[in-house]
Amino acid sequence: MKITGVELRRIAMPLVAPFRTSFGTETSRDILLVRIVTPDAEGWGECVAMAEPLYSSEYTDGAVEVIRRFLLPALPKSLDVHDVARALEPIKGHRMAKAALETAVLDAQLRAAGESFGRFLGAARPRVPCGVSVGIMDSIPQLLDAVEGYLGEGYVRIKLKIEPGWDVEPVRAVRERFGDDLLLQVDANAAYSLTDAPRLARLDAFDLLLIEQPLANDDLVQHAKLAKLLRTPICLDESIESAEHAAAAIALGSCSIVNIKPGRIGGYLEARRIHDLCRANGVAVWCGGMLETGLGRAANVALAALPGFTLPGDTSGSRRYYATDITEPFELADGHLEVPTRPGLGVEPIQSVLDEVTTATEWISL
Repeated sequence: MKITGVELRRIAMPLVAPFRTSFGTETSRDILLVRIVTPDAEGWGECVAMAEPLYSSEYTDGAVEVIRRFLLPALPKSLDVHDVARALEPIKGHRMAKAALETAVLDAQLRAAGESFGRFLGAARPRVPCGVSVGIMDSIPQLLDAVEGYLGEGYVRIKLKIEPGWDVEPVRAVRERFGDDLLLQVDANAAYSLTDAPRLARLDAFDLLLIEQPLANDDLVQHAKLAKLLRTPICLDESIESAEHAAAAIALGSCSIVNIKPGRIGGYLEARRIHDLCRANGVAVWCGGMLETGLGRAANVALAALPGFTLPGDTSGSRRYYATDITEPFELADGHLEVPTRPGLGVEPIQSVLDEVTTATEWISL
């Protein structure tokens, strides 16, 4: 496949409500979309980097620059999706930018072949159960109202963002209000240290599915120590940037569950490798989210249909985050989302909506 040109498109997507985590609050998303043009088909990729380097070292302006200056010139003139990672390997880091580019190549390749993302990746079911991520709130009553609303929409699992000072009491309130049958987990986004182990151990009383990324991203050893002090299973997110990281975490006993976010690890091919590794070692995986539009959500839903994804992911419906999505919205049905079956991502941007939210475009001929 030969790429004739690439469009880098920036869009501004306001969130339906502020989304607060331990590292900051988002009210809108500055999103980079990558459109690959070939003689046979076009392909789309969504870069999940935030506007500021808070979740990781990557940020949207930096992703644009590295794609333009380094990633695109590194690609061979003729390629398929398996060539992308090899060509980009000399360029260190920038996994979110690499993932957006690789996804666009894969989308174009699959559209030309008439094959869906789900079929290519190895999806084992036609729909996936969906959880929802609930940000840090101003008060416990506000949190309880939000959780009640999401359960009313049919979500089968609730994830609560936590931080020091907003952890035990919110979790207790949700568990007491909604009962022991609710699938409930928490996400710390690396907000704690090992000295907080006694406080984190208090969460054991609430029968959580997992606690996600309690400690620093780069400290697998401390996570292994913490795992011995808690009954609640530890899930790693930001710590896992590759299959090699996942293998090290499993060997050390740093986690028993992995959150797979394709953007964080460099793309969907690496996501599948991590899935296969974890499945072979009896480690559960689930698909995390980065407030994607319908383009990124379509690929995530396809990934979440692989057999090793045994826990509900953050593959929420479109209206969880956006009043109007740039594709036809993903609608929850009985707590599930359908896996797209049309070629490629299986969804198309709605041009009128895309034009309305676009803040900048750049065309690069190759």
